[in-house]
Amino acid sequence: MKSETKNDDFRRKIKTKEELREIIGPHPRARKVIMCHGTFDLVHPGHIRHLMYASEHADVLVASLTSDSHINKANFRPFVPQDLRAMNLAALECVDYVIIDENATPIENLKFIQPDLFAKGYEYSSEGIHPKTREEMAAIESYGGQILFTPGDLVLSSSAIIETTPPNLAMEKLLALLQSEGLSFADLRAAVDKLRGVKVHVVGDTIVDTYTYCSLIGGTAKTPTFSVKYEREVSFSGGAAVVAKHLRKAGAEVVFSTVMGDDALKAFVLNDLQSAGIDCRVIVDSSRPTTQKNAFITNGYRMLKVDKLDNRPISEKAVNTLKAEIAGSGVDAVVFSDFRHGIFNKLTIPQLAGAVPAGIIRVADSQVSNRWGNILEFQNFDLLTPNEREARFALGDQDSTIRPLAMDLYKKAGCKVLILKLGERGMITYRAPDPHVRSFFTVDAFTDKVVDPVGAGDALLSYATLAMVATKSNVIGSILGAIAAAVACENDGNNPVAPEDVLKKLDAMEKRSRFE
Repeated sequence: MKSETKNDDFRRKIKTKEELREIIGPHPRARKVIMCHGTFDLVHPGHIRHLMYASEHADVLVASLTSDSHINKANFRPFVPQDLRAMNLAALECVDYVIIDENATPIENLKFIQPDLFAKGYEYSSEGIHPKTREEMAAIESYGGQILFTPGDLVLSSSAIIETTPPNLAMEKLLALLQSEGLSFADLRAAVDKLRGVKVHVVGDTIVDTYTYCSLIGGTAKTPTFSVKYEREVSFSGGAAVVAKHLRKAGAEVVFSTVMGDDALKAFVLNDLQSAGIDCRVIVDSSRPTTQKNAFITNGYRMLKVDKLDNRPISEKAVNTLKAEIAGSGVDAVVFSDFRHGIFNKLTIPQLAGAVPAGIIRVADSQVSNRWGNILEFQNFDLLTPNEREARFALGDQDSTIRPLAMDLYKKAGCKVLILKLGERGMITYRAPDPHVRSFFTVDAFTDKVVDPVGAGDALLSYATLAMVATKSNVIGSILGAIAAAVACENDGNNPVAPEDVLKKLDAMEKRSRFE
């Protein structure tokens, strides 16, 4: 209890600008107030020296930090979200109050709060005064305040530290996000239990993922050809089929609609999915094979991948059959799992999306960055979960940093929630803001050791969908999706993630958060 009280004490230092002005009173005032402003992405010794020097020149030190929405320094910045940055500053004894500045520059808050002094680092004056600093000086002098440049005897860069040796702050960021949303580990654990019984209809391309394991014999003398010895072969139901398996494993009631060829692979997938308790609605097209992707692996290296597929659009009859199944499935959510192997294209997507009854959550994941397809073809959905490459492909944008890229995709797709997957960097989620929530938040990856990243995105899609249906929370959906993706990465093969494994991961994370 003692530590919780201390935490409450320093968190009470974080104020809105209105609360702060009420506390310190109008200028001029009896107690001198000095304000420092910056990003404070990682609080390093240079920041500490700057803040301590400033605190020595006034009675009250206010630390102002730039909000996440106005930081565009690099691709994955800010590294630390604003709520956690505010807590880091509030924990410092020399800091009396902390505010998060929602403006692009501190000028508006300088005029509103009117500190007696505004402290700037020495680097802002050593080579002439920057035009933006002149604007700040004009704002301060307009009410009789002064600017103070702190000594430059120790200058460090948060950017340099982050780019060279970024610290692992996944747990600290998660705790800050949970606190800001009024959530706890107990809420996450309860959400896993609520996934049972959610009704989902998955529509998408089935892929059989085959791993052919070989041992290297050598090369031939006449041609640059590897010679390998066949050892064994393992196949998994993949593509949209494994999304259905993830959902079912999590406890959902699942209907699965797909198109497959009339071959042994179809029988393999049907047997696998039906044994898992999935209601399969397969449209058989004898003119095409069931899609198979066979990776040949030797000594842990993937030497060759051979695909058996036919990417022609499915027939109009098949489209009409899918529309009827979607319209009459009576589910809570419909998931379109698009691998661009025939079911989805610019003509069929509006038809299939239009068949979803009103009030049912619409979700899409379009893994098409190496084929002709575009996540933006899924307009006005409730949830989209592309990765960075797919987002750049859709927007034709290789230059923007992540946050503006995600915002652009979010707006152009017209979706309610966008989870942009960033691989080992985790994810960024965009959502419709209201007076109580910010428009985006980040969740780091929780993977302890990557064994096989294949299928992580399918696990994320499945758990995020179910959690959003069951809890109506995009934050819980994003976190459980990230945890499911981590579990998938830590295990070999494209296997469905079980809720008990998610709970086990949650328990380990909670212990880590308590330094146990």
